[in-house]
Amino acid sequence: MTSCVAEEPIKKIAIFGGTHGNELTGVFLVTHWLKNGAEVHRAGLEVKPFITNPRAVEKCTRYIDCDLNRVFDLENLSKEMSEDLPYEVRRAQEINHLFGPKNSDDAYDVVFDLHNTTSNMGCTLILEDSRNDFLIQMFHYIKTCMAPLPCSVYLIEHPSLKYATTRSIAKYPVGKEFPPCAIDVYKIMEKVDYPRNESGDVAAVIHPNLQDQDWKPLHPGDPVFVSLDGKVIPLGGDCTVYPVFVNEAAYYEKKEAFAKTTKLTLNAKSIRSTLH
Repeated sequence: MTSCVAEEPIKKIAIFGGTHGNELTGVFLVTHWLKNGAEVHRAGLEVKPFITNPRAVEKCTRYIDCDLNRVFDLENLSKEMSEDLPYEVRRAQEINHLFGPKNSDDAYDVVFDLHNTTSNMGCTLILEDSRNDFLIQMFHYIKTCMAPLPCSVYLIEHPSLKYATTRSIAKYPVGKEFPPCAIDVYKIMEKVDYPRNESGDVAAVIHPNLQDQDWKPLHPGDPVFVSLDGKVIPLGGDCTVYPVFVNEAAYYEKKEAFAKTTKLTLNAKSIRSTLH
């Protein structure tokens, strides 16, 4: 049996809440664990709960100047620190200093970044690398622990849709032996904007048949939008897709009504680690 061995044990784990200040589940959980960390404490590990965007949390808004979950690219992280930088860029540099540096041996092993959505996606794990055996193994383990409750995996690996997320500063080893596994994931194909008029204003809304139908198959010809004068706009193309982040309120500014995904299966080799 082929396996991968983690060269170093997991030593440092961070749990982030409040990357978006109006997503309160992570804020409440991290605040609770900062007061009483017994629930997340594990022998031999440093587990650090952390509020990532405190100013946005205080105002209960997604962000102050720009989306913190999109600015962890090397260009922003390497800018000279100054008061002229957007608040979230400065905060990203501080987080990178505390939990990174990104792409370094000193970075935290794992970052769990907790989020909410206004779309009907239920429990969702976001995967950024379909070739990483550790990540697939970890997601398979979480899905198994969640059963019989559903837990979907959203694969955001895409050649042109790049993300510079808060969690991207971490490394990724594993904590015991796991046999080979497979998980179903929903890989992003493209983002779909709302229909717009000549002035760029939204001219149609999500059709009632699509609302709250995240992860459900959407077939060519199925209604997707309905215009303000009642015209139904169907799905084009010739393949079935699986919509996610349907009518997510925070994505209006990003011109995203939903994302099309395709369903596929990822396989991972067994993994062994020195952590006990």
